Amino acid sequence: MRTRTSFQKRQKEIARAEKQRDKAAKRQQKKLMGKQPPQTDEELAAELLNEPEGETEDETPAASSGAVE
Repeated sequence: MRTRTSFQKRQKEIARAEKQRDKAAKRQQKKLMGKQPPQTDEELAAELLNEPEGETEDETPAASSGAVE
């Protein structure tokens, strides 16, 4: 029985350490974001619209080169 409780304690300790790392990473991210000016809704929308286009551009040259030949 002793090994089971030791294992459970170890799992709890690991979970606690992970939570601490996550919190520290979030604090660091907030700190960095605080130094940058907040983005406007238009900038955020432009970012969202540009991401899928970047993926499709990789596919388009292959498709267009097949159509040209």
